[in-house]
Amino acid sequence: MRARLIGTLITLMVCILLALGVPLGTSIVRQHQDALFQDRLDDTVRFAALAGNAAPGMPTSTLNTELTRYQQVYGIAAAVLDRGGRRLVATPGYPGGDAGDVSAFLRQAYAGRHSADPAVIWPWSDRSLTVAAPVMQSGDVVGAVVTVSPTRRMRAAVLDRWLVLCGAAAVAVLLFLLLAHRLATWMLRPVRALDAATHTIAIGHLDARVTAASGPPELRRLTASFNGMAQKVEDTMERQRAFVADASHQLRNPLSAVMLRLEDLALTLPPGREEEIQNLRSEARRLTAVLDDLLELALAEQREGAVERFDVVALVEERITAWQVVADQRDIAVMRVWGGPVWTVADPTALGSAFDAVIDNALKFSPAGSVVSVTVTGTGDPVEIEVTDDGPGLPQEELARIGDRFWRSPRHQNVHGSGLGLAVARTLLAACGGRLDITTADGGGLSVTMAVPADHSPAVTV
Repeated sequence: MRARLIGTLITLMVCILLALGVPLGTSIVRQHQDALFQDRLDDTVRFAALAGNAAPGMPTSTLNTELTRYQQVYGIAAAVLDRGGRRLVATPGYPGGDAGDVSAFLRQAYAGRHSADPAVIWPWSDRSLTVAAPVMQSGDVVGAVVTVSPTRRMRAAVLDRWLVLCGAAAVAVLLFLLLAHRLATWMLRPVRALDAATHTIAIGHLDARVTAASGPPELRRLTASFNGMAQKVEDTMERQRAFVADASHQLRNPLSAVMLRLEDLALTLPPGREEEIQNLRSEARRLTAVLDDLLELALAEQREGAVERFDVVALVEERITAWQVVADQRDIAVMRVWGGPVWTVADPTALGSAFDAVIDNALKFSPAGSVVSVTVTGTGDPVEIEVTDDGPGLPQEELARIGDRFWRSPRHQNVHGSGLGLAVARTLLAACGGRLDITTADGGGLSVTMAVPADHSPAVTV
């Protein structure tokens, strides 16, 4: 954003410099050309006066001497022509023939007018400056004097002035670039702080705040409003977590008392009521599991684990070994797919708990004799742990809801669980900068991918 703002300011500055520099550059050309034209016009008029003061027949010796010395000193070709265009006196280098390219100037001179200021001679053009003046005798035009001046020096002088002008413009652009950089940094410092704080809050650290920053008043007010909003969100989330944790704790004692009374009641009931007692026991155990999951979710939301560098493959292997007993009981094979060590920087306890929730869900819904595949990919960033099962899967309309708290598919209501396992996994992964993605596997089951930041830095050996 800072680059775009600086680019906009520099573009405006360049446009302003062009709007001022182009007319100034043109003015420099006109200034040098006007000075040269006026000087050549004065010389041409003087030669026309000398020719007009000559006796009839216009002897050429004096004029020839003047024009020759003039060319030797200034390098300017000149000629005196009669009314018919015939050259009476001409210096070397003057256009030959009937002075074709000076014919327009001669027509003005024969009409009794000296040349007007010609069109602009730019530094890249190689035009000469032609000036003609009429030769008058007794009020009549009897001829004309023409001078053809090279413009190389004038164009070089204009180019030098232009180079100075461009250099000054370049210095102005550099100074403005520094000023724009400072200005953009000052203006966007609160925006960068807001962006960093927003990202920190988005990954689960709700205590992030934006420090008092400089900048425009509008951005300072935005910073204060953001901090107030973040504080309210943190307070609301904290009250929600406290409520869930307190409710879970407070319900444990009444639930334990109910289960004890249930067992006492089972001893006094007449025969034939065992099935009802068993159903009550199942519901009580299910309620206990829900309270345990609620407490685990509350702890996961306020978890601030220790982040460290560790091998994801070693962690996954350890957790699969712990779950191998459950897999064997259900006659499910766990296939491992990975290469060498894959390193990450995260909370190993949080990642291990999230993997437990995912592998439990995969083993729970996979039929006997099926395969659960665990793949660890660490070639890019992030590291991905993919758990794929051969279970019944979910239709597309239900897939978007999986992972929501307490949500369970209507087709799986008879399967043991509370609907909080994947919600806990998603919360734990978010706390350590990861994410949880759930898609349909090729075989019809579910494919759950856990992604955590990769660490490709070389291992430090001591």
